[in-house]
Amino acid sequence: MWSFGAFCDEFYINSRLFLKLELDSSRETLLHLFEQLRRVYPRLSRLRRRDDGGLVLDEERQDGDVRRYLRIDPAALRFGCYGAPDLATVAAYAERVLNLAPAHLSLSDLDLDYMETVYAFDLEYRGNHDELVAETLFAEHPLMRVLSSEGEKPLDCQPFFGVSISEQCDQQVYLEIKGRTATYEVRTGEFESSPLSVYLTVRRYWGFGEQGDLAAQHRQLLTIGEKYATERVLPAVVQPLAAAIASRR
Repeated sequence: MWSFGAFCDEFYINSRLFLKLELDSSRETLLHLFEQLRRVYPRLSRLRRRDDGGLVLDEERQDGDVRRYLRIDPAALRFGCYGAPDLATVAAYAERVLNLAPAHLSLSDLDLDYMETVYAFDLEYRGNHDELVAETLFAEHPLMRVLSSEGEKPLDCQPFFGVSISEQCDQQVYLEIKGRTATYEVRTGEFESSPLSVYLTVRRYWGFGEQGDLAAQHRQLLTIGEKYATERVLPAVVQPLAAAIASRR
């Protein structure tokens, strides 16, 4: 049973395909791509232009429903699902996007830089996010003894760590913990409830031997992410943070 959402306030999976050249797509091809997606997912009907020039096609958020989106930036495609009930739902939507995109956006293997998939866990917490992370995950770490003493309050504890999982370093896994506590909140002691995010990112670079099609590569990223999330990130990071938040309420 796919139960990541049971350990956080919101769980979602986003993917990004980065390109070496900027996209040069016509109005007609973009609209045709959007229409093809909407035939399969009728609720994908809200099209917006961002201030940075990117285009977003997404679904209205409804309680208990999946919200899918596709965002086209000048040199990247971003897509994903919020509130998906299982991995198959995420994989099916990604496969549809990645099977349609090459023809509609004139993508070539030469143009592909890297693709990454992010498993995101959001934990709502009204308090000092940096202090929570430091005390929960680094209480016995030697670095804590350098700066942490009586009267000192953590202002920035947002660890970011990456490893290569292949000899050529073309496959990589990253873990990031991102807090959203402002210095003003620490100074005044008045905290807003905001998400503390744990991001597990699995990345694959192009140009290292046979790569296969985009959909197959994305399925591999999902598989790797599922393994790391289940065996490592959930028990070692997400669950301890969730327990610490519950104990402070």
